[in-house]
Amino acid sequence: MSKAHTDTARAANSENCNQVFVYGTLRAGESNHALLATQRYLGPWQTCAGYTLYDTGPYPAAVAGGQTRLVGEVYAVDARCFARLDLLEDYPRSYTRTLITTDYGDAWIYLWIAPIQPHWEPLQGDWCQRTDGLNL
Repeated sequence: MSKAHTDTARAANSENCNQVFVYGTLRAGESNHALLATQRYLGPWQTCAGYTLYDTGPYPAAVAGGQTRLVGEVYAVDARCFARLDLLEDYPRSYTRTLITTDYGDAWIYLWIAPIQPHWEPLQGDWCQRTDGLNL
């Protein structure tokens, strides 16, 4: 199969994709996980290196570019939940969605697109392992 055909098929499938990769407050045990409580958990997953993860204080902001592997979870979500996630993530003003390939198939990841603040500290890739006292 040619790359062009594969890209076209992937773009067509993206409109029907109902999986999300979450790396921050939507993960189990975190402050916004209740939004995913009725959705199907598919399992843990890590991205390949290629991101930078920032600690904004109350939530993380991952951006494309960098050497960090993001640690998170993949969920299958219904349309209603997906719409709630878009609201939470302030899509498309603060975050954009990008389709990535996981062990569970294609999934959306929310990536930060608003300006990075100079006081935000980079993290090592796992929001749940931050040491700011919020998750002890």
